[in-house]
Amino acid sequence: MKSLFNVLRYTKPYSGFLILNILFNVLSIVFSVFSFIIFIPFLRLIFRDDIKDVTQPIWSSEISLNSLKTYLEQYFNYSFNQIIVNAPTIEEGKLDALLSICIAIILIFLFKNVFRYLALFFIAPVRHGTVKDIRFRLYKKVLDLPLSFHSNSTRGDLIARMTSDIQEIEISIMSVIETIIKEPVTILVYLITMIIISPQLTLSILLILPITGFIIGKVGKTLKRSSAKGQQQIGQLLALIDESLNGLRIIKAFNANTYQNQRFLRANHRHFNIVKRISRKHNLSSPLSEFLGMSVVVLVLWFGGSLIIGGNSSLSAETFLVFIAIFSQIINPAKSFSTAFYNIQKGNASVERIEKILNEAVKIKEVDSPKSIHSFEQSIEYENIAFAYEEAKVLNQINLTIPKGKMIALVGASGGGKSTMVDLLPRFYDPIGGSIKIDGEDIKNYYLSDLRKLLGVVTQQSILFNDSVMNNIAFGESNPDKGRVIQSAKIANAHTFIKELENGYDTNIGNRGEKLSGGQRQRLTIARAIYQNPPILILDEATSALDSESEKLVQEALFNLMKNRTSIVIAHRLSTIQHADKIVVIDNGNIIEEGTHDELLKKGGGYEKLVKLQAF
Repeated sequence: MKSLFNVLRYTKPYSGFLILNILFNVLSIVFSVFSFIIFIPFLRLIFRDDIKDVTQPIWSSEISLNSLKTYLEQYFNYSFNQIIVNAPTIEEGKLDALLSICIAIILIFLFKNVFRYLALFFIAPVRHGTVKDIRFRLYKKVLDLPLSFHSNSTRGDLIARMTSDIQEIEISIMSVIETIIKEPVTILVYLITMIIISPQLTLSILLILPITGFIIGKVGKTLKRSSAKGQQQIGQLLALIDESLNGLRIIKAFNANTYQNQRFLRANHRHFNIVKRISRKHNLSSPLSEFLGMSVVVLVLWFGGSLIIGGNSSLSAETFLVFIAIFSQIINPAKSFSTAFYNIQKGNASVERIEKILNEAVKIKEVDSPKSIHSFEQSIEYENIAFAYEEAKVLNQINLTIPKGKMIALVGASGGGKSTMVDLLPRFYDPIGGSIKIDGEDIKNYYLSDLRKLLGVVTQQSILFNDSVMNNIAFGESNPDKGRVIQSAKIANAHTFIKELENGYDTNIGNRGEKLSGGQRQRLTIARAIYQNPPILILDEATSALDSESEKLVQEALFNLMKNRTSIVIAHRLSTIQHADKIVVIDNGNIIEEGTHDELLKKGGGYEKLVKLQAF
């Protein structure tokens, strides 16, 4: 419950709407009570024949529930008695009084429902605005979290937290708001009215109601645990769907449809069993609370009826009927309490899953007073760099200097630590030892946004977005410079194929750029790097997945991109980096060789072995 109440702090920006909701709810409840009280003179008028002269009531100086009850009864009796006695005949007077009561009932119900609508009208911004804010904060946090977090998480589970978990929280927030504000006020007003009518009967009810609450609480205790399992299982389902859609070609190529279907069937069946149990427990709340509520009503009917029949109660028959009617209205708020209890238990499980993300530590942090950097002037220095993924050591005492304007190539066997080295430069991760310096200053001392503006990244996998060509090239800018976009595309050898697209630069390229070929996608990512115009480039296997014709176009685009820039290139195809200013050979997290292509061949070490393996 504590975590759910913490979520309610997000309602603070909408406190004005919340106050109006409370106000109109209270007014609606007050008119709801009057809608029942007005039936007392109606029933008296219908069922009683004796018409007596009633004096106008005078408010007693004594302030008590009993005096208030007496005054209200006398006031209604006097008002309707005046209508009857002032009419030509008693029958006409009764008809006039009946008409007055009917008009009063219509007006009371009109005001009651107008105020109820206004209460719902003003709660809508609270409900949807709060959920909107939580969803945005969760999305922002997911983007802020380091790559190490995402390496240990599944996309399906994150999507589930942003969708189904958020939906559960929306229901729970409404349940809490209704439970804390509306329902207690409703029950309180009705109870006060019942105490005014008959303290004796009301006391008997108050002795019975806690028993029903205890039974409902007992039934709902396990719902939170089941809900947490259900949300976790839907995350696994979404992860499996995402994995299947991404690997559709492989699934079909290996005739693995049946295998994947069986995996999904098992996961889907586990989810079915969990949500079935949750649904049964949740659906039990309404009939259980209604049955218990009506049991209490029957007990009150028996007890109150016995008192009236035995002449041991001052209540008239019509007042007792209205008392029962008012008490019956407590059943719905009481049912709402039990339903809210179940919803809150479900929502609490979702809140804990979301708060686990929101409270996750952002390990990549800026120092208290970071420095600005807008240009690269001298060199990049790796000094005694060590890094490990949890317990697995990846880099050991790496020392490397990259002068401005030079092309440095990183080569070596897969898993040696090449990609980790370049991932440390934009601070996707931080080293566990040593430091990386740009122009003599540790990169941790710079603004993170300034540091990353210095870097352009082109990876083996072309990361594109479901948007237009224009917005993909000028990614991150809301108002792109079209002329600069076209110029960047020309340098990247992409302008020609872009012009042939259906809508040119305004063509939507589909999910992950699926409407384009591999070479076209890669040239768009190069155009994106050119548009950014960074002084430092990171090229991670940028041509390894391309055919010969596409590779030639991409290599030319890369050559255009690298002009007058400092470049760090990771390449498996050693032919593409023969003209690098320095080639660095990395093996098992250590630099084992450095030099030009010719120098390393003369050494006859690890680089020569790599060259011979590729030649073979």
